[in-house]
Amino acid sequence: MKTFEWRSSSSEETAEFAEKLGALLQAGDVLTLEGDLGAGKTTFTKGLAKGLDIKRTVNSPTFTIMKEYQGRLPLYHMDVYRVENEFEDLGFDEYFNGDGVCVVEWAHLIADQLPEERLEMFIYYIDEASRRFELVPRGGRYESLCEEILE
Repeated sequence: MKTFEWRSSSSEETAEFAEKLGALLQAGDVLTLEGDLGAGKTTFTKGLAKGLDIKRTVNSPTFTIMKEYQGRLPLYHMDVYRVENEFEDLGFDEYFNGDGVCVVEWAHLIADQLPEERLEMFIYYIDEASRRFELVPRGGRYESLCEEILE
């Protein structure tokens, strides 16, 4: 399996990268985000939303599990950190196979419910401003997407 790496030296750079990716996304796309608290998952998602032409303010759905935003495509922003049982069926598959784009923070907690094809992203804190992104495409569509976004 091929992996890709990208580095950001600021939150603005992260948002611009995510916006560029968001502009390329299609209905049914699923992205997972893993990273420590403060790594930049929400900053990334805000940029992604901008690329989907979403005008509303995007913030973390930490206590609500999911927030939905309307743009060129719906964005389903999920934070499953507080899902107590990984086997609990919360109907995520309806969103994963739906008409929008899903972004799942802390996705490893619901690994058995994730679609086989997805783009896994790991965000690593380097210093106050810098981050390293590791992109792991699961499926040909996501590998092509990574090649396009990182050229």
